Amino acid sequence: MTGSGKDVDSGGGRTGEVVDVRSAYVPGDTIRVLMADDHALYRRGLEMVLDIEDDIDIVGEAGDGMEAITKARALLPDIVLMDLRMPRRSGTEACTAIKAVAPTTKIIMLTVSDEEADLFEAVRAGANGYLLKDVPGEDIADGLRAVMGGQSLISPSMAGALLSEFAALSRASEARPSLPVPRLTDREVQVLGLVARGMGNREIATELFISENTVKNHVRNILEKLQLHSRVEAALYAVNQRMI
Repeated sequence: MTGSGKDVDSGGGRTGEVVDVRSAYVPGDTIRVLMADDHALYRRGLEMVLDIEDDIDIVGEAGDGMEAITKARALLPDIVLMDLRMPRRSGTEACTAIKAVAPTTKIIMLTVSDEEADLFEAVRAGANGYLLKDVPGEDIADGLRAVMGGQSLISPSMAGALLSEFAALSRASEARPSLPVPRLTDREVQVLGLVARGMGNREIATELFISENTVKNHVRNILEKLQLHSRVEAALYAVNQRMI
């Protein structure tokens, strides 16, 4: 990391087949982060905030969406902290592309935009979190850990908009027959319903008397079968299918 004992990779690193080397995140594990923002000053400030965290390592930086995709493919970071509006490729466009080339990488949008349309577009693109840039630095660090732990992350001021979208989807679904959930096992349907209720992996494991790793496997299978990218998308799907 610039100005510290951690070095920022300029774009080299792992290439070839995408392999998820971390079977399960354990609190305290080092979280490898790629920062993508077209404002160098903001990147420097964010770097200073995260540099004091022993379990967070900035492994690369990108100044636009295209560079973010290239760096994500090369570095396979655990999380990309990405601005929404960037040159060459927008944050949401980069999010979709990164999910294709580095499917194990999680993405948190870090933006000034509190527009509901931007939030929903980010969710549809597969973002695992959406934070406004006015959040305290320690909240960003805690958010990184939460997302690595399997949670979805939404700025409190934006959560109401997402709940309103849930309600609108629920009302719309009442006007038509409920469709069968495709290809999911009974256990996966149970897990999806609990995800939609906002439960984390540990809470679901306790509720269903199974291990947390088993829950993670179910969630991964659900996302793959339904061709979704995040728990937030899965929750929206469950509401639309009248599962809660």
